[in-house]
Amino acid sequence: MKPQTAAKKLGIYLPATPEEFRDNAVTHSELKQLIENPPEWLVELRLNGPHPRPVVAQKLGITIAALKRNEMDQPLTTADIKELLENQPEWLRAARTALAEGRAEQSEEQSAETEETTE
Repeated sequence: MKPQTAAKKLGIYLPATPEEFRDNAVTHSELKQLIENPPEWLVELRLNGPHPRPVVAQKLGITIAALKRNEMDQPLTTADIKELLENQPEWLRAARTALAEGRAEQSEEQSAETEETTE
């Protein structure tokens, strides 16, 4: 598979990976080995970043769209994310609240549907 696909499956930011990883295709067995026995560079990258958008959004508890709307659509390190969470700007508080409310509504709808089908 392409390095970009492998990086996505590993949840890492491709430009931050070693050149050897970026320049070569990754087999399924190599990907499995990276998952089961990650090398030091992969462990470090997962711990400290920089992290790709999906990971940043997940760690912040918001959507990727909220990142884009607030011009934060860039890789962030774990330290950057921690600082944002400690000193939440208004846009981050609003995005976290909106996502939480959306999930709560979705959960209520699913519960109501489940009740209707079991009756």
